[in-house]
Amino acid sequence: MNIIFVCNQGKNRSRTAAEVFSGRFHTTSAGLYSDTPVSESQLAQADVIVVMEERHRSAIAERFPALYLQKRILVLGIPDIYDYGQPELVRLLRVRMSRPPSSSLKEKAAKRRLQ
Repeated sequence: MNIIFVCNQGKNRSRTAAEVFSGRFHTTSAGLYSDTPVSESQLAQADVIVVMEERHRSAIAERFPALYLQKRILVLGIPDIYDYGQPELVRLLRVRMSRPPSSSLKEKAAKRRLQ
């Protein structure tokens, strides 16, 4: 399975995630606001797109609307407060990726309805 992890710059959260899960999946990482932002071709090659924050999902929807509708996109809800390879980040990534994706998506949808 090809997974791309996406965050702001592609330097800390998504890069850490790609390395943590590289033994289980074919992984890459990218940033939305980096010098070389994530491209349509990078997203097209992924079976699953994993973003760190809801705003990243929204940015992908805005930049690549057709592709957005075709792809499974998971939001991990990990804020931009971690450094590359930070043990707390690694632990949080493992916890968030171990949840069944449908459960975490349903939880997020339910939270949005309550707000």
